[in-house]
Amino acid sequence: MAGIGRWGVRGAALGVGALWWWAVARLVVVPEAGVLEAAVAAGGWGLSVLPVHCLPKDQASGALDSGRWRRVWGTGARGVVSRRG
Repeated sequence: MAGIGRWGVRGAALGVGALWWWAVARLVVVPEAGVLEAAVAAGGWGLSVLPVHCLPKDQASGALDSGRWRRVWGTGARGVVSRRG
């Protein structure tokens, strides 16, 4: 049990990373590589673009308040006249 606690998240990340590299290498090297390898490779790339260094808005410096775009579009739309008669 001591090994599980020590490797926990790091071991899982290492295992998932190894699986992703296996899928990418198989797509490049093996002509018969299929949908499974492509799904694993695309899924791993998709996870890599997730923003993992996030903070709540009230703690982030330079964050804009929540209703900003609603206010901008709401005030700009008042002067628009509909042509639908």
